[in-house]
Amino acid sequence: MLTILFDGIAYGMLLFILAVGLAVTMGLMNFINLAHGAFAMVGGYITVLLMQRLDVPFLLCLPAAFLGAALLGAVLERTLYRPLYHKPHLDQVLFSIGLTFMAVAAVDYFVGSTQQILQLPEWLKGRTELGEGAWMLGMGHYRLFIIAVCAALTVALQYILTKTRFGSRLRASVDDQRVAAGLGINVNVVFLSTFAVGSGLAGLGGALGADVLGMDPTFPLKFMIYFLIVVAVGGTSSITGPLLAALLLGIADVAGKYYIPKLGAFIVYSLMIVILVWRPQGLFVRKGGKS
Repeated sequence: MLTILFDGIAYGMLLFILAVGLAVTMGLMNFINLAHGAFAMVGGYITVLLMQRLDVPFLLCLPAAFLGAALLGAVLERTLYRPLYHKPHLDQVLFSIGLTFMAVAAVDYFVGSTQQILQLPEWLKGRTELGEGAWMLGMGHYRLFIIAVCAALTVALQYILTKTRFGSRLRASVDDQRVAAGLGINVNVVFLSTFAVGSGLAGLGGALGADVLGMDPTFPLKFMIYFLIVVAVGGTSSITGPLLAALLLGIADVAGKYYIPKLGAFIVYSLMIVILVWRPQGLFVRKGGKS
Protein backbone atom coordinates (compact mmCIF):
# COMPACT_ATOMS: atom_id res chain seq x y z
CA MET A 1 0.00 0.00 0.00
CA LEU A 2 2.74 2.46 0.94
CA THR A 3 4.67 1.55 -2.20
CA ILE A 4 1.64 2.33 -4.35
CA LEU A 5 1.22 5.66 -2.56
CA PHE A 6 4.90 6.46 -3.10
CA ASP A 7 4.75 5.57 -6.81
CA GLY A 8 1.56 7.61 -7.17
CA ILE A 9 3.21 10.65 -5.58
CA ALA A 10 6.23 10.30 -7.89
CA TYR A 11 3.95 10.01 -10.92
CA GLY A 12 1.91 12.99 -9.74
CA MET A 13 4.98 15.17 -9.21
CA LEU A 14 6.16 14.30 -12.71
CA LEU A 15 2.77 15.20 -14.19
CA PHE A 16 2.88 18.49 -12.30
CA ILE A 17 6.22 19.52 -13.81
CA LEU A 18 4.95 18.49 -17.23
CA ALA A 19 1.69 20.44 -16.86
CA VAL A 20 2.65 23.52 -14.82
CA GLY A 21 3.80 25.38 -17.93
CA LEU A 22 0.38 24.80 -19.48
CA ALA A 23 -1.26 26.12 -16.31
CA VAL A 24 0.85 29.28 -16.62
CA THR A 25 0.03 29.89 -20.29
CA MET A 26 -3.67 29.16 -19.85
CA GLY A 27 -4.20 30.89 -16.52
CA LEU A 28 -1.67 33.69 -16.32
CA MET A 29 -1.31 34.40 -20.05
CA ASN A 30 -4.87 33.42 -21.10
CA PHE A 31 -3.59 31.33 -24.02
CA ILE A 32 -4.72 27.76 -24.73
CA ASN A 33 -1.57 25.97 -25.85
CA LEU A 34 -2.44 22.37 -26.66
CA ALA A 35 1.03 21.95 -28.19
CA HIS A 36 2.51 21.97 -24.68
CA GLY A 37 3.20 18.24 -24.88
CA ALA A 38 5.35 18.81 -27.96
CA PHE A 39 7.81 20.82 -25.84
CA ALA A 40 7.91 17.95 -23.36
CA MET A 41 8.67 15.60 -26.24
CA VAL A 42 11.50 17.88 -27.36
CA GLY A 43 13.09 17.69 -23.92
CA GLY A 44 12.70 13.93 -23.83
CA TYR A 45 14.30 13.43 -27.24
CA ILE A 46 17.14 15.83 -26.43
CA THR A 47 17.95 13.71 -23.39
CA VAL A 48 17.65 10.38 -25.19
CA LEU A 49 19.70 11.44 -28.22
CA LEU A 50 22.43 13.12 -26.16
CA MET A 51 22.82 9.99 -24.05
CA GLN A 52 22.59 7.49 -26.91
CA ARG A 53 24.73 9.23 -29.52
CA LEU A 54 27.10 11.47 -27.57
CA ASP A 55 27.33 9.61 -24.24
CA VAL A 56 26.42 12.77 -22.31
CA PRO A 57 25.81 12.03 -18.59
CA PHE A 58 22.17 11.97 -17.54
CA LEU A 59 22.49 14.85 -15.07
CA LEU A 60 23.93 17.10 -17.78
CA CYS A 61 21.09 16.18 -20.14
CA LEU A 62 18.46 17.58 -17.78
CA PRO A 63 19.54 21.25 -18.03
CA ALA A 64 20.14 20.73 -21.75
CA ALA A 65 16.54 19.53 -22.13
CA PHE A 66 15.27 22.54 -20.20
CA LEU A 67 17.32 25.03 -22.21
CA GLY A 68 16.53 23.40 -25.55
CA ALA A 69 12.77 23.42 -24.97
CA ALA A 70 12.92 26.94 -23.49
CA LEU A 71 14.82 28.27 -26.51
CA LEU A 72 12.35 26.65 -28.89
CA GLY A 73 9.47 28.08 -26.85
CA ALA A 74 10.98 31.57 -26.95
CA VAL A 75 11.44 31.44 -30.74
CA LEU A 76 7.91 30.16 -31.36
CA GLU A 77 6.40 32.65 -28.90
CA ARG A 78 8.04 35.53 -30.73
CA THR A 79 7.18 34.32 -34.23
CA LEU A 80 3.96 32.27 -34.03
CA TYR A 81 2.24 32.52 -30.65
CA ARG A 82 2.32 36.26 -29.99
CA PRO A 83 0.01 37.24 -32.90
CA LEU A 84 -2.60 34.83 -31.51
CA TYR A 85 -2.76 36.18 -27.94
CA HIS A 86 -5.81 38.30 -28.68
CA LYS A 87 -7.46 35.85 -31.05
CA PRO A 88 -10.49 33.73 -30.04
CA HIS A 89 -9.72 30.59 -28.07
CA LEU A 90 -10.91 28.41 -30.94
CA ASP A 91 -8.18 29.87 -33.16
CA GLN A 92 -5.61 29.15 -30.44
CA VAL A 93 -6.82 25.56 -30.07
CA LEU A 94 -6.76 24.85 -33.81
CA PHE A 95 -3.32 26.43 -34.19
CA SER A 96 -1.74 24.55 -31.28
CA ILE A 97 -3.29 21.21 -32.29
CA GLY A 98 -1.92 21.70 -35.80
CA LEU A 99 1.50 22.47 -34.32
CA THR A 100 1.30 19.28 -32.27
CA PHE A 101 0.62 17.11 -35.32
CA MET A 102 3.47 18.83 -37.17
CA ALA A 103 5.82 18.04 -34.27
CA VAL A 104 4.69 14.41 -34.20
CA ALA A 105 5.24 14.04 -37.96
CA ALA A 106 8.64 15.77 -37.81
CA VAL A 107 9.97 13.54 -35.01
CA ASP A 108 8.59 10.43 -36.70
CA TYR A 109 10.36 11.40 -39.95
CA PHE A 110 13.75 12.42 -38.55
CA VAL A 111 14.11 10.06 -35.58
CA GLY A 112 11.72 7.17 -36.26
CA SER A 113 8.54 5.81 -34.75
CA THR A 114 10.06 3.30 -32.34
CA GLN A 115 10.00 3.95 -28.61
CA GLN A 116 13.31 5.24 -27.33
CA ILE A 117 15.24 3.45 -24.59
CA LEU A 118 16.78 5.56 -21.84
CA GLN A 119 19.70 4.02 -19.97
CA LEU A 120 19.67 5.46 -16.47
CA PRO A 121 22.84 5.71 -14.39
CA GLU A 122 23.44 2.76 -12.09
CA TRP A 123 22.83 4.82 -8.95
CA LEU A 124 19.28 5.55 -10.12
CA LYS A 125 18.39 1.92 -10.89
CA GLY A 126 18.28 0.57 -7.37
CA ARG A 127 15.45 0.20 -4.89
CA THR A 128 15.26 0.64 -1.13
CA GLU A 129 12.71 -1.23 1.00
CA LEU A 130 11.57 -0.24 4.47
CA GLY A 131 9.30 -2.29 6.73
CA GLU A 132 7.69 -5.58 5.83
CA GLY A 133 4.38 -7.16 4.95
CA ALA A 134 1.45 -5.06 3.79
CA TRP A 135 3.08 -1.88 5.12
CA MET A 136 6.39 -2.33 3.35
CA LEU A 137 7.57 0.80 1.54
CA GLY A 138 9.52 0.12 -1.64
CA MET A 139 11.18 3.24 -2.99
CA GLY A 140 12.71 3.13 -6.44
CA HIS A 141 15.74 5.39 -6.49
CA TYR A 142 14.73 7.03 -9.76
CA ARG A 143 11.24 7.84 -8.48
CA LEU A 144 12.79 9.23 -5.31
CA PHE A 145 15.01 11.39 -7.52
CA ILE A 146 11.95 12.60 -9.45
CA ILE A 147 10.17 13.57 -6.24
CA ALA A 148 13.21 15.47 -4.95
CA VAL A 149 13.75 17.39 -8.19
CA CYS A 150 10.07 18.22 -8.65
CA ALA A 151 9.69 19.31 -5.02
CA ALA A 152 12.66 21.67 -5.37
CA LEU A 153 11.22 23.11 -8.59
CA THR A 154 7.82 23.58 -6.96
CA VAL A 155 9.31 25.59 -4.10
CA ALA A 156 11.35 27.67 -6.54
CA LEU A 157 8.34 28.39 -8.75
CA GLN A 158 6.16 29.35 -5.82
CA TYR A 159 8.85 31.73 -4.57
CA ILE A 160 9.38 33.32 -8.00
CA LEU A 161 5.68 33.88 -8.62
CA THR A 162 4.84 35.25 -5.17
CA LYS A 163 7.99 36.85 -3.74
CA THR A 164 9.99 38.29 -6.65
CA ARG A 165 9.67 41.42 -8.78
CA PHE A 166 9.24 39.27 -11.89
CA GLY A 167 6.23 37.52 -10.34
CA SER A 168 4.67 40.88 -9.49
CA ARG A 169 5.26 42.13 -13.03
CA LEU A 170 3.74 38.97 -14.48
CA ARG A 171 0.59 39.26 -12.36
CA ALA A 172 0.29 42.96 -13.24
CA SER A 173 0.72 42.22 -16.94
CA VAL A 174 -1.99 39.57 -16.78
CA ASP A 175 -4.49 41.70 -14.89
CA ASP A 176 -4.19 44.75 -17.18
CA GLN A 177 -1.58 44.94 -19.92
CA ARG A 178 -2.12 48.64 -20.70
CA VAL A 179 -1.75 49.75 -17.10
CA ALA A 180 1.30 47.51 -16.67
CA ALA A 181 2.89 49.01 -19.80
CA GLY A 182 2.09 52.49 -18.51
CA LEU A 183 4.01 51.68 -15.33
CA GLY A 184 7.09 50.85 -17.38
CA ILE A 185 6.72 47.06 -17.50
CA ASN A 186 7.77 45.51 -20.81
CA VAL A 187 4.81 43.16 -21.17
CA ASN A 188 6.20 41.45 -24.27
CA VAL A 189 9.44 40.54 -22.47
CA VAL A 190 7.50 39.28 -19.44
CA PHE A 191 5.30 37.05 -21.60
CA LEU A 192 8.27 35.85 -23.65
CA SER A 193 10.19 34.90 -20.50
CA THR A 194 7.15 33.21 -18.97
CA PHE A 195 6.40 31.18 -22.09
CA ALA A 196 10.05 30.16 -22.43
CA VAL A 197 10.25 29.01 -18.79
CA GLY A 198 6.97 27.11 -19.11
CA SER A 199 8.25 25.38 -22.25
CA GLY A 200 11.54 24.63 -20.52
CA LEU A 201 9.75 23.04 -17.58
CA ALA A 202 7.81 20.88 -20.02
CA GLY A 203 11.10 19.85 -21.63
CA LEU A 204 12.57 19.02 -18.23
CA GLY A 205 9.47 16.98 -17.40
CA GLY A 206 9.82 15.13 -20.69
CA ALA A 207 13.45 14.37 -19.86
CA LEU A 208 12.57 13.09 -16.40
CA GLY A 209 9.60 11.11 -17.72
CA ALA A 210 11.32 9.48 -20.68
CA ASP A 211 12.04 6.35 -18.63
CA VAL A 212 8.73 6.27 -16.70
CA LEU A 213 6.29 7.32 -19.43
CA GLY A 214 8.16 6.18 -22.53
CA MET A 215 9.22 8.42 -25.39
CA ASP A 216 7.95 8.10 -28.95
CA PRO A 217 6.50 10.52 -31.53
CA THR A 218 2.94 10.10 -30.20
CA PHE A 219 3.92 11.33 -26.72
CA PRO A 220 2.15 14.75 -27.03
CA LEU A 221 -1.09 13.08 -28.11
CA LYS A 222 -1.04 10.32 -25.48
CA PHE A 223 -0.55 12.65 -22.54
CA MET A 224 -2.39 15.77 -23.71
CA ILE A 225 -5.52 14.71 -21.83
CA TYR A 226 -3.55 14.24 -18.60
CA PHE A 227 -2.10 17.75 -18.85
CA LEU A 228 -5.57 19.17 -19.44
CA ILE A 229 -7.02 17.26 -16.48
CA VAL A 230 -4.31 18.62 -14.17
CA VAL A 231 -4.98 22.17 -15.33
CA ALA A 232 -8.78 21.87 -15.35
CA VAL A 233 -9.02 20.25 -11.91
CA GLY A 234 -6.34 22.35 -10.26
CA GLY A 235 -7.33 25.68 -11.76
CA THR A 236 -5.11 28.00 -13.77
CA SER A 237 -4.51 30.92 -11.42
CA SER A 238 -1.81 29.44 -9.18
CA ILE A 239 0.55 26.49 -9.01
CA THR A 240 -0.93 25.13 -5.78
CA GLY A 241 -4.04 23.84 -7.53
CA PRO A 242 -2.26 22.01 -10.37
CA LEU A 243 0.16 20.50 -7.82
CA LEU A 244 -2.67 19.06 -5.74
CA ALA A 245 -4.55 17.95 -8.86
CA ALA A 246 -1.45 16.22 -10.24
CA LEU A 247 -0.88 14.37 -6.96
CA LEU A 248 -4.53 13.24 -6.84
CA LEU A 249 -4.37 12.15 -10.48
CA GLY A 250 -1.08 10.30 -10.01
CA ILE A 251 -2.20 8.42 -6.90
CA ALA A 252 -5.61 7.58 -8.38
CA ASP A 253 -4.09 6.38 -11.65
CA VAL A 254 -1.43 4.17 -10.03
CA ALA A 255 -3.82 2.76 -7.42
CA GLY A 256 -6.55 2.16 -9.99
CA LYS A 257 -4.24 0.31 -12.37
CA TYR A 258 -2.95 -1.82 -9.49
CA TYR A 259 -6.20 -2.71 -7.74
CA ILE A 260 -8.71 -2.54 -10.65
CA PRO A 261 -6.65 -2.81 -13.86
CA LYS A 262 -9.65 -3.63 -16.06
CA LEU A 263 -11.23 -0.23 -15.40
CA GLY A 264 -8.20 1.55 -16.82
CA ALA A 265 -8.59 5.33 -16.73
CA PHE A 266 -12.22 5.16 -15.54
CA ILE A 267 -11.22 6.08 -11.98
CA VAL A 268 -9.21 9.11 -13.12
CA TYR A 269 -12.04 10.48 -15.27
CA SER A 270 -14.58 9.81 -12.53
CA LEU A 271 -12.46 11.73 -10.05
CA MET A 272 -12.15 14.59 -12.52
CA ILE A 273 -15.92 14.76 -13.05
CA VAL A 274 -16.66 14.75 -9.32
CA ILE A 275 -14.18 17.55 -8.61
CA LEU A 276 -15.34 19.70 -11.53
CA VAL A 277 -18.99 19.28 -10.52
CA TRP A 278 -18.02 20.35 -7.01
CA ARG A 279 -15.71 23.20 -8.09
CA PRO A 280 -16.13 24.07 -11.81
CA GLN A 281 -13.45 26.79 -11.55
CA GLY A 282 -10.87 24.31 -10.26
CA LEU A 283 -9.53 23.70 -6.77
CA PHE A 284 -7.89 27.11 -6.39
CA VAL A 285 -8.93 30.45 -7.90
CA ARG A 286 -6.90 33.61 -7.50
CA LYS A 287 -9.01 36.53 -6.36
CA GLY A 288 -8.69 39.83 -8.12
CA GLY A 289 -7.42 38.45 -11.42
CA LYS A 290 -9.27 38.35 -14.65
CA SER A 291 -11.28 35.29 -15.51
